Amino acid sequence: MDDNAIIELFFARSEQAIRLLDEKYGEACHRLSYHILHSRQDAEECVNDAYLAAWNAIPPARPNPLPAFLCKIVRNLSLTRYHRDRAAKRGGGSYTVALEELEGCLASSHTVEADMEEQELIRLIEDFLDLLSPENRVLFMRRYWFSDSCGEIAERTGLSEKNVSVRLTRLRKQLQHYFKERGVI
Repeated sequence: MDDNAIIELFFARSEQAIRLLDEKYGEACHRLSYHILHSRQDAEECVNDAYLAAWNAIPPARPNPLPAFLCKIVRNLSLTRYHRDRAAKRGGGSYTVALEELEGCLASSHTVEADMEEQELIRLIEDFLDLLSPENRVLFMRRYWFSDSCGEIAERTGLSEKNVSVRLTRLRKQLQHYFKERGVI
């Protein structure tokens, strides 16, 4: 079933919309949440909460594209849970590793927060991504948005794990240089 039909089911307040959403995008949502949380149970809860959030947002929202809308909800809920759990136990995980890799691109997160509003930083990152080749953009997004490991990215793209790692290192350096040129750091 296409996304517009699913959205129409949301507008009709049909519970079938949730079932179809889960059938079509459930696996991607679970994988995204699991990569952040490293707990199948917590990921399941976040995805279910995302479905409820979508139910409450549609209508009046008419998301286009639907998968990006849903993944953003799942990611935000998973990050909220991750930060809550991390504050409670001070644990780690691949999401922590992915964030630590990007920290080197910024002098400090406090400096960016003090000098720029969040929307400006988002715009700069989007502009940076526009400069990348489609393949490098996929590598960057898979690592830093979806929190995929280098091995998972290699498997998905057909590159070697070493090649993925080297390219991500170069992309972080490019991002750092891009930020320096724009006076962010």
